[in-house]
Amino acid sequence: MTVASASGNDAAQSRPVPEGHVRLTIDGIEVDAPKGELVIRTAERLGIVIPRFCDHPLLDPAGACRQCLVEVEVNGKPMPKPAASCTTAVADGMVVNTQQTSQVADKAQQGVMELLLINHPLDCPVCDKGGECPLQNQALKHGRSESRFVDKKRTFAKPVSISSQILLDRERCVLCQRCTRFSKQIAGDPFIELLERGATQQIGIGEQQPFQSYFSGNTIQICPVGALTSAAYRFRSRPFDLVSTPGVCEHCSSGCSQRTDWRRGKVMRRLAGEDPEVNEEWNCDKGRFAFRYATASDRITRPMVRDTDSGELRETSWTEALRRAANGLLTARDSRGVGVLPGGRLTREDAYAYGKFARMALGTNDIDHRARPHSTEELDFLGASVVGTGPEDGVSYSSLEAAPTVLCVAFEPEEESPIVFLRLRKAARDSGTRVFHLGQWDSPGVEKTTDIADSGSPIHSGGLLPCLPGGEAAALYELPSEVEQALSEPGAVLLLGERCAQVSGVYTAAMQVAERTGAGIAWIPRRAGERGAVEAGTLPTLLPNGRPVSDSVVRSGIEQAWGVPEGSLPSIPGRELDGILTAAESGELSGLLVGGVDPDDLPDPEQARRALRSAGFVVSLELRPSGVTEHADVVLPIAPTVEKSGTFLNWEGRPREFEITIEGTGALPDCRVLDTLAVEMDVDLFTQTPAAVAAEIRRLGANPGARPKPPDIPAEPVAEPVGDKALLASWRHLLDNGSMQHDEPNLAGTARPPVARISPDTARRLGIEPHQPIRVSTERGTVALESEIVEMPDGVVWLPGNSGPAKVHGVLGAGHGTVVGLAAGPLPPPGGGPKSPEPAATAAGETVSAATNGHGANGHGDGANGHGDGANGHGAGGLGAAGHGPNGKGHTGTDGGVA
Repeated sequence: MTVASASGNDAAQSRPVPEGHVRLTIDGIEVDAPKGELVIRTAERLGIVIPRFCDHPLLDPAGACRQCLVEVEVNGKPMPKPAASCTTAVADGMVVNTQQTSQVADKAQQGVMELLLINHPLDCPVCDKGGECPLQNQALKHGRSESRFVDKKRTFAKPVSISSQILLDRERCVLCQRCTRFSKQIAGDPFIELLERGATQQIGIGEQQPFQSYFSGNTIQICPVGALTSAAYRFRSRPFDLVSTPGVCEHCSSGCSQRTDWRRGKVMRRLAGEDPEVNEEWNCDKGRFAFRYATASDRITRPMVRDTDSGELRETSWTEALRRAANGLLTARDSRGVGVLPGGRLTREDAYAYGKFARMALGTNDIDHRARPHSTEELDFLGASVVGTGPEDGVSYSSLEAAPTVLCVAFEPEEESPIVFLRLRKAARDSGTRVFHLGQWDSPGVEKTTDIADSGSPIHSGGLLPCLPGGEAAALYELPSEVEQALSEPGAVLLLGERCAQVSGVYTAAMQVAERTGAGIAWIPRRAGERGAVEAGTLPTLLPNGRPVSDSVVRSGIEQAWGVPEGSLPSIPGRELDGILTAAESGELSGLLVGGVDPDDLPDPEQARRALRSAGFVVSLELRPSGVTEHADVVLPIAPTVEKSGTFLNWEGRPREFEITIEGTGALPDCRVLDTLAVEMDVDLFTQTPAAVAAEIRRLGANPGARPKPPDIPAEPVAEPVGDKALLASWRHLLDNGSMQHDEPNLAGTARPPVARISPDTARRLGIEPHQPIRVSTERGTVALESEIVEMPDGVVWLPGNSGPAKVHGVLGAGHGTVVGLAAGPLPPPGGGPKSPEPAATAAGETVSAATNGHGANGHGDGANGHGDGANGHGAGGLGAAGHGPNGKGHTGTDGGVA
């Protein structure tokens, strides 16, 4: 931006106008601005603040509030009346005078403010917006000192609950339309609208149509007047009583910036942070509202060991717990070995500590963080195409926004990475990006990214490419020619979801499509810690930063960096997670070290429970009781995200660092607990703090050797169900039974109801009517849900992965592409198997399982250890000041600390 004083600088006035720009004057300052830019934006860049309510840089202009009126001259002629600077585009030779230099503009703004305040209630002492309210601030700065209005104010009953988490005070509303524009333009959820006209116009929702959106909390944050408030936060605190700490969301791999507001050691609310390169100014409701899991009443705050007499866990000191854990792990290591399951919710630093502990303290490559369905093909893909890449040399949010075509493969963006969904919707809406989805049915997320109305004209931008569940690889080999051609355009992108791991040959086929078309390729896991764990080396074939464990040269470099003798690190690739569980169940492994893993997240929860029962010794690092702690011999409490620092890597590979929000709790990060445990085993990890670990990772640098070979797995034929059988398609809802959503009733109220979806032909064949209960069954158990008939391939039934009674892994023991039984009617009365301990929250449904242990102690969740969608709460006593004391290794003190 070129700026010069308009008072007579001849050199400045004679300079050429840059191409694509115009020259105008604002408050006596001459400025060059891009054609089409709004006056209010140009003024902002000059540091001139024009008051506004409806204007928002990420929303389409509305000119609804009229607070931003300015005096404008074009070609020497003044406009007949003040113009809204938020809808007026700059023009060559334009002269703009704001309230700072024009009495006309100042009077107009005062008049608008006076009209806005006529019916606005004096709720400031009790309004949640008080202290951070644009209306308060601008009324003081640009309003009259006294009101001339003496009549009775208009009032409404308040608040109106427009959803379980959003409350509306209509009399506070200034009709700026920020909420309605966000819902329609950004989220694609036009549930909230302007109703009626004239003096009775107000914000509202349709009858029997609650404001069910994954992004509804953003309307609270952008509301300029406190008309929309949070049911969970209402009357809880005042902004000036809060301490604000910047942070990063721990719920998915989007990597959203966020602000955590807390008081007296307790988190009161979360807000979306501003980061133009990642989440812009938005976040999803899960990231905004799901934080109470960390202070759950059953959080583990002290170490526990299993009593040898009673067989029950009992609280103990850190001294005893660490000694028991160290002795048990040493015995198991020297017997048949120990498997390590860190889970996918760890920070990069904590994951690195697990990998280092496995190799140095346990001497094993039997480590795998993928606490979900996974495959060897995926493992090879991660090593060949994912590890070591970042936003600079890979796919990024900005490249998604600029892509002409995007193909989503076994990936449901709105459910699995909401900010990726928002970027895809923005790209489709603003740039006409064609977004194709390889899947089974037109989910809400598919519809909102593939058929978007802009200015009243439908823009077809991609669509669903239907395929059978398990047939995604074959579908990639048989892409329609127009899709293949679209992917050949420069900048096109393939997005692969973690569900690809359940279909043989998908990664191979996707890499071939990318190589053939030149399209970029990106992997988007669900969990926040997955990408960082890949880089940290918590996989059986990879050391930190993508170094293959079988490469002696790079392994020697790691040995030198870690200060261990050459040849001492294990060189044979280890077992993957399912192999670790199989070995523990059969007695080939003598112990397990488990982090953020909930058995019900695994492909075969019953096998996981058998493995935990059969393992000779189990150490669990947990936040809350879980299906792992039920069988653990030692339980060590660890810190939730809000009580530690660290780094998440989002799906781009972009580091997302954060600092401690709540200090003084005594809670310890996994890396510190593992460091102290290693000291008890006579091993020095030097992972006492996340900062020390981060520095060590930086010193290691990138993999100096060659990448592992890419996968080469053929597509397998899809099963052909007959009779009353069907192929199961499944993925998880964003809001479901995950225990990181524990104690969030307001959030649970907007979760999508669990239903079973089938095609019209399948419904007719089985005699199933719309909304009739249907049963989906396997040898393990049966789930009954209300049916919904949609357009999808015949012979397919879709279930949510972990919503209400629909627990695909825990009850059915099935996965995407599995053949299941399908029949009309509700469940019979339970006979042998117990009912699921978790009743349906939002829809009628029943579950009967043949599992002997139902769902585990914590009722369900994703990623149990407090790193997961099923956190496990937590806390800790305190390990003492140092893991490595001044006299060397340090020893366990009598107080349970570390000397």
